[in-house]
This record gives sequence, structure tokens and C-alpha cells, in this order.
Amino acid sequence: MVACFKGWEPTTGDAVEEDVPAADTALSFVVRDVNRAFARALQTRIARSGVSMGQWFFLRALWDEDGLTQRELSHRVGMMEPTTVTAVNVMESQGLVQRVRNVHDRRKMNIHLTDKGRALRDTMMPSASDIAELAVVGIPPDEVARAIAVLRQVGANLNAAAQGRDDEVDF
Repeated sequence: MVACFKGWEPTTGDAVEEDVPAADTALSFVVRDVNRAFARALQTRIARSGVSMGQWFFLRALWDEDGLTQRELSHRVGMMEPTTVTAVNVMESQGLVQRVRNVHDRRKMNIHLTDKGRALRDTMMPSASDIAELAVVGIPPDEVARAIAVLRQVGANLNAAAQGRDDEVDF
């Protein structure tokens, strides 16, 4: 069966039960619901470390590459720069990060993890792994891999469309 979409709702008759509201079967809504479920489950775990979901994304980026500029950090996390500044201010007041003036460009500030910020990785990453494992219980690995591949293609299609490159998307 090939899924076709009209607007936000799938148009294949056998993919949608008549008594199910269209929003419950629309790809965008399902992805949103799954994302929110991941966020709720993860937030419950990471809150024990005194970290918010917003801070989690910044910490993850810094654990991957410490010393990013505020602008680089914004781009890595997909947040607007003012949001990043606010989050960094809070994390700095909590002793998780510190700002250091860039040695090559004095106008820039690099964000570095403190020992406390680095140490959180050892407690928080296992929690994230636990949630990821819980999410796929009962789903064969090949189906998980296929779902990831499909969602990556959906993201690539939407990113191309958002950047005015609809011609790169095969309809």
C-alpha cells in the first residue's frame, strides 16, 4: 500500500479507520505525539539531576563538543540565539557552564562545561539510553531502522521545502 497525503491527513482508505479522527492518523500529529511522549519520559528522569529539557539539549551539544560559541550552540540545538543566551545564563548560575572570551575573536564568547556540567553526562546519558530502549520494546530492530530512515527522509523533504527547494523532493 502506498500512503498518499492530502494536506495533513492520509488519503488511503485502508490506512484510516472511519471512526478514528483524522488528526490521530496524520503523520504530523503522530510524530508530535511521539516526540512529546519521549520528552515527558526523559524529563521525568533528568529532572532528578536538576536539569530542564531545554538545558538538556544544550548540555548534549556541549558534551559532544565543548567550547562552542553561543551562535554555534544555537545552531546545533536549533534554538534562536536569545533563547540560547537565556539558557546559558541559567546554566552558568547553576555552575554547569562558564563563558570564556574567544582568544581569536574577542567579540565571541565560548561556552565551556564546568566539572559539574561534565559530570552530569554520567548520570543523564544512561537515563536517555533507558528511555530510547523503552520506546522500542517489542519492535523488531529492522522495523526501528526502517522507521528512522523514513522519518529522516520526511525531515529532508520538509527541510528542502522550507528552504524553497521543493524541486529536490520527488512527488
